[in-house]
Amino acid sequence: MLRIAVPNKGSLSGPAAEMLHEAGYRQRKDPKELVLVDPENQVEFFFLRPRDIAVYVGSGRLDVGITGRDLLLDSGADAEEVLALGFGGSTFRFARPVGVQVEDVQGLEGMRIATSYTGLVEQHLAERGVKATVTKLDGAVETAVQLGVADVIADVVETGTSLRNAGLEVFGDPILVSDSVVIRPKGAGDDAGVEQFLRRLQGVLVARRYVLMDYDIRAEKVGEAVALTPGLESPTVSPLHTEGWVAVRSMVLRKEAQRIMDDLWAIGARAILVTNIHACRL
Repeated sequence: MLRIAVPNKGSLSGPAAEMLHEAGYRQRKDPKELVLVDPENQVEFFFLRPRDIAVYVGSGRLDVGITGRDLLLDSGADAEEVLALGFGGSTFRFARPVGVQVEDVQGLEGMRIATSYTGLVEQHLAERGVKATVTKLDGAVETAVQLGVADVIADVVETGTSLRNAGLEVFGDPILVSDSVVIRPKGAGDDAGVEQFLRRLQGVLVARRYVLMDYDIRAEKVGEAVALTPGLESPTVSPLHTEGWVAVRSMVLRKEAQRIMDDLWAIGARAILVTNIHACRL
């Protein structure tokens, strides 16, 4: 039975559960439930703190897990990213008090840095030859400068509102652009259960990005139409009962669907329909 680690709370928990549900897996009804067995899919879910997931997976106790790229790298665990899931995106950056003249990471030499991600920050500094004191805080990192614990901070930045309220501003290049990822132990061999799990999630990702488009068009216009809707491999073209007309079916990017419909209409396509894709294997 495949053993999978899933975030039990935080910003990754809800989207992870929704994606797993779309992939056909059972999900817990009680948020206090720590282990859920899905016998039909031969899967056992373990609901863990997002920060701990990489450690459990890296140890080999669990086969695969869903966590943040930032948490994976910060943990130093013996695990690796195998698939990005496209939710929970964030940017990890340095922030300084307004008016302090620090422009880039080189300017942090000898300074005190407060963060919840010491492993990530220390690695970033070491790669650039910068020596600084890194202090670990588990929360409210924005107040570290005001309370005299640090000169600058390193933290996840979304809108930047919390930083501005604390009199801070970001500087330099991002330390890391993070995302939700599927991880597994480094060096793990082929596993049919893991491969099936990844195929299901990839199917969900494709279904979220694409829609199915059907339309009718004159046969002599098929070349122009297919250029607009090439599909992933090739569109399906079928003759209609009305002579000289064909029906075309193709997958198109969801975000471009409206523009493509306009372009198809302009070249004579009619009965243009767009349908959501709930699941797929490509």
